[in-house]
Amino acid sequence: MTHILQIDSSPRLERSHSRALASAFLEQWKPYHPGAIITHRDLVRDPVPYLDATWITAKFTAAAAIALSDELVDEFLAADCYVLSAPMYNFGIPAVLKSYIDYIVRPKRTFAVTENGFKGLITHKKMILVQARGSDFRYGSAYASMNFQEPYLKTVFGFIGITDIEVINANRLNTELRDQELAAARTTIQALAATW
Repeated sequence: MTHILQIDSSPRLERSHSRALASAFLEQWKPYHPGAIITHRDLVRDPVPYLDATWITAKFTAAAAIALSDELVDEFLAADCYVLSAPMYNFGIPAVLKSYIDYIVRPKRTFAVTENGFKGLITHKKMILVQARGSDFRYGSAYASMNFQEPYLKTVFGFIGITDIEVINANRLNTELRDQELAAARTTIQALAATW
């Protein structure tokens, strides 16, 4: 039985394109996987605090201050695959998502330090990134060099071992091409839902 962890990070809530596209993907995916379990982590309605000195110290001393991190890591590890939705904010990701990532990228839990360097501990799992952007940040576009959203997410999740990552992008949502871009994203969703 497949277990998906759905992670949403847009503060626009019901007005969010990234949330809507992630939900659309799961609605189309579920009929192909009856009995699948979907756990929903909403980083806006249930935000993760920013790291502080207490947590940083506790991370290396196993103190009680990292209980939330342990809970989030356990939840993350329990899933077989992930659907992560995020808008682009100032060329990157929302702060709530960065905070969440800081809590789950943990030595000895999601990555190891070996004599040969770092090693991701979460292997054989898949992820879909659902990304929404106001302008065109696709590879080859005029603003591609300013896209720190997708490269960062692929890098950090690749670091902990998740390298099988599919992407659903909706670009140019603040332009007259919004409807066209959303339609293209839904076409990608339809194809992925049948094969992922």
